Amino acid sequence: MPLRKAEAEWKGSLTEGSGNLKLGSGAYEGSYSFISRFGEGEKGTNPEELIGAAHAGCFTMALDGALTKAGFTPTRLHTTASVRLDKVGEGFEITSILLELDGDVPDLSKDEFERFAHEAKANCPVSKALAGTKIELQIK
Repeated sequence: MPLRKAEAEWKGSLTEGSGNLKLGSGAYEGSYSFISRFGEGEKGTNPEELIGAAHAGCFTMALDGALTKAGFTPTRLHTTASVRLDKVGEGFEITSILLELDGDVPDLSKDEFERFAHEAKANCPVSKALAGTKIELQIK
């Protein structure tokens, strides 16, 4: 299996400085700062947003793979990941991730869809990597 890489560079102090994040594939490169991470309104990304994108993508692919393997072809699967960063003690922690799933899978009951979704949440590699974080799933 290939080794995936990403880079981060930071210049300046924590609150006044800024940085750049870059994916090894070249698919994304962008800025981040104290305000884009802990505040609102400034253009730029943050590590938690990127974790959310990775988790949503991994979970959605795992669900699609399980459905396809079982003979179901999804018309559409859409996942939003909301990653919560909170002050805990003297530092910060990712305290929870909410995966919100909306999907259309012909010939699959709601109960079966939910079963596949919960299995995908438990088994996608990013969920496993984030096992120390509370991960919830809401299915529309």
